[in-house]
Amino acid sequence: MGFEKFGVVSFTSQSRASAFVDYLEKGEVRGTKCRSCGRVFFPPRADCSWCMKSDVEWVEIKGEGTLVSYTKVNYGPTGFEKEVPYILALADFNGTKVFGRFNKDVAEDTVKVGMAVKVSPLNLSEGRISYEFLPA
Repeated sequence: MGFEKFGVVSFTSQSRASAFVDYLEKGEVRGTKCRSCGRVFFPPRADCSWCMKSDVEWVEIKGEGTLVSYTKVNYGPTGFEKEVPYILALADFNGTKVFGRFNKDVAEDTVKVGMAVKVSPLNLSEGRISYEFLPA
């Protein structure tokens, strides 16, 4: 339980990686790392898709990442209609790719591929939580 608090719209209340929400509430953005092969996953997973093991540990996604790509969303999917426009981005944190939204106050003309970013927990309305990118 606990995963129902994640994001603007939640389509599931349970996940084997629901500790993700607990970490966000503590101010940490975390992924999972396979103890067998060392691959890091974001979003976090309970099973490694590379070596097929289920022995993972939680690792913090911190420091500066590099913006790899981004797009401006003008027409949001179900549940996100009132959120548009917003910027979705992909950033690289030492080989771990993190997908998410930019802070709504970041002007689109300041967003550039290659810029330094950080990822930060975000408290939403009604006790919900997510994460967002900010310029580093």
